[in-house]
Amino acid sequence: MPLREQVFVMEQGVPAELERDARDPHCRHAVATTAAGEVVGTGRLLPDGHIGRMAVAAPWRNRGIGGLMLEALVTEAARLGFREVVLNAQIDAVDFYLRHGFEQQGEIFIEAGIRHQTMRRALAPTRA
Repeated sequence: MPLREQVFVMEQGVPAELERDARDPHCRHAVATTAAGEVVGTGRLLPDGHIGRMAVAAPWRNRGIGGLMLEALVTEAARLGFREVVLNAQIDAVDFYLRHGFEQQGEIFIEAGIRHQTMRRALAPTRA
């Protein structure tokens, strides 16, 4: 949560009450840490197959951490039997998600004062 607060609330100005919600305990989380245990990245998979709250600490951006976390969440969604994953990408991050196989859908919308685009990626379930 401290990393999400740093990125979303402090850097991007998202109201804290919008960043925190009651869904976290019901999600699968991806967390990237340094060898020393410092959390440098986070993301979550909601029970309905939505991916959200993707954040990487500023000094650790553009090193592949976000991509590794995203692919871990996608893999988990496939393992759970989802046929697709959906996310609401900030406009500045759309190209990142396109590189990871997501497709844009619908109109751009405003969420927490930030322009977003819904994106989807089809999955081949791997449930054993």
